[in-house]
Amino acid sequence: MQFRVRRILLVGFDMSLERGIHWHGAHRDRLNNPPQGRIGIWRKRLDAAAPAIAARGIEVINTSPDSALTAYRKISLHEALNERPPH
Repeated sequence: MQFRVRRILLVGFDMSLERGIHWHGAHRDRLNNPPQGRIGIWRKRLDAAAPAIAARGIEVINTSPDSALTAYRKISLHEALNERPPH
């Protein structure tokens, strides 16, 4: 947003632990894996930011097929990359 983009594509924002910790597996050593409660907070905050983002004229597209986010239009990454962005 700070660089005045017109479009943001969310890739890999599943915002859920339904399919496991991460696509790459659990973190090792000193890195923590997020608990479900933390992910729920992140999900709520991202969804709550949608009106403020839209008010700035920025389109956000969620390309994550299994995403728990609900505030953003969801289409496949292929479709999003081939779609003409708004002017």
